Amino acid sequence: MSASILVTGGAGYIGSHTVRLLASQGFRIVVLDNLVFGHHDAIVDESVELVVGEIGDRALLERLFDEHGFQAVVHFAAYAYVGESVTNPLKYYRNNTAEPLTLLEVMQDRGCKNFVFSSTCATYGVPAAIPITESNPQDPINPYGRSKLMLEWVLRDCEQAWGLKSACLRYFNASGAADDGSIGEDHDPETHLIPRVLMAVTGEISHVDVFGTDYPTPDGTCIRDYIHVADLADAHAKALSYLADGGDSVRCNLGTGVGVSVKEIIEAVEEVTGKEVPVKYGPRREGDPPQLLADPQLAKDVLGWEAAHKDVRDMVRSAWAWMSGPNQGHYRK
Repeated sequence: MSASILVTGGAGYIGSHTVRLLASQGFRIVVLDNLVFGHHDAIVDESVELVVGEIGDRALLERLFDEHGFQAVVHFAAYAYVGESVTNPLKYYRNNTAEPLTLLEVMQDRGCKNFVFSSTCATYGVPAAIPITESNPQDPINPYGRSKLMLEWVLRDCEQAWGLKSACLRYFNASGAADDGSIGEDHDPETHLIPRVLMAVTGEISHVDVFGTDYPTPDGTCIRDYIHVADLADAHAKALSYLADGGDSVRCNLGTGVGVSVKEIIEAVEEVTGKEVPVKYGPRREGDPPQLLADPQLAKDVLGWEAAHKDVRDMVRSAWAWMSGPNQGHYRK
């Protein structure tokens, strides 16, 4: 019988792509999502059960574990707006750090010892060196990054205390959509660069703001490592298999190792869409490092994972297919 997996936050952007892949691989998937940021229509596989609820609801979790006998948990459920985390830190520490403790307690009670965690490169803060390896000091500069790092610490302590095995996947700039345009990125507000540039093309917003043109980079704009959401989904699937096969806990970066500047993103959008992007250039935004670039070698060595999409135009094409398709980049619910 195929393994039964609980996916928290599985109706969100990265979660829904991962759920779709896992279901196609034969896993029996239950998604637990409060639909604050997730979307019912993002669950496209009829075999997937969607339960609307909170990860801190012990009675609900106990019922689900008793009914399904989960062999593993893939945990996406989190708030992820950096600016909001600064103005409302308690919201982030409660949701991202405190609420998952109930989930982990139920896992311990029910003997479920495999946990794949959607972590973030924000746990590193301003990197000590580029590219960023897993040995880079973790010194996050905002409550969002700290809330994620705290849960990484909790997972380490749970391993020592009761044998929990975890894969903490620290990913860089998630981007793109399903190649067929059926599911994609739909945030409110939308803060990610690629969809915002595409929104400027469609007229959904008047222009895209570029913060800083005087960074010590080849064209003066910030450089980031963009990773296709399909590659992120693949990494979660490989992490599940790795833990199921008895692998040790691992913390690894998910990125391409290829840096792309803000101006290069705008150029890629113009190439893919054939439309000019309205842009307003402004001063630097506080807290933006000039460059963030992953060293993904450990994920390759341990999980056998490597990004298949390293050309940012592939990410832009898939995002454009979602935004220019029947849904126009938005779910109905």
